[in-house]
Amino acid sequence: MGLELYLDLMSPPCRWVYMFAKKNNIPFEHKQMVLAKGEQHSEAFAKVNQLKKVPALKDGDFTLAESTAILVYLAQKYKTADHWYPSDLQKRARVDEFLAWQHTTLTMNNGRLMMMKTMAPMLLGHPVPAEKVDAAVQELNMSLKQMEEKFLQDKTFLTGEEISLADLVAFTTAAQPLGGGPDILDGRPKLIAWRQHVEAEIGEELINEMNQVMEKAKAMLGGPVDPAMKEMMKAYLQKML
Repeated sequence: MGLELYLDLMSPPCRWVYMFAKKNNIPFEHKQMVLAKGEQHSEAFAKVNQLKKVPALKDGDFTLAESTAILVYLAQKYKTADHWYPSDLQKRARVDEFLAWQHTTLTMNNGRLMMMKTMAPMLLGHPVPAEKVDAAVQELNMSLKQMEEKFLQDKTFLTGEEISLADLVAFTTAAQPLGGGPDILDGRPKLIAWRQHVEAEIGEELINEMNQVMEKAKAMLGGPVDPAMKEMMKAYLQKML
């Protein structure tokens, strides 16, 4: 039995796993999941990931959750080019450092802002107060400032002069505007140049494929959502706001 990846490409962590596998010609069976239909709550999927979240990996009898753990597993099992996850201890530590940092900063803050601007008005029936949105913008801007000053500095990529898992995660999380939406890198020439370098490494074909996915995501906003999923999202939004 070959490698199976359980993904809903509406999710940025699923996209970065998918893009890494595709870019590195890793053979896998794409198990399409639709979070909006609540498919992650099925008993069958719980056997793959008890956390009932995507992405998830199944490799024979071995299963694995958490997107960054999956990236590292794929890089090491399939012996991808060393620049993705370097064998040098200190270079690898820089990649690990960014992957650990981004969860509760860049990824969380970008996701919160996107939810406020897209899902919240639909689920709650009213727009998010302007002061809440402004605060979310400030938090995301702080994450971008840290990304530029702490990680990128004067390098071509976040951890050196070659692309790594850190760049793929950051690009997929925050550097691709959703469906032509506002560019959060506007006014940050260093990060814009970094994005151009990442796009050149990933390639136009894969970039276009992911852009089509995000256009589809934009078109689906306001569409049918599994009731249990909808209540869970509403509770999350209410707690967040």
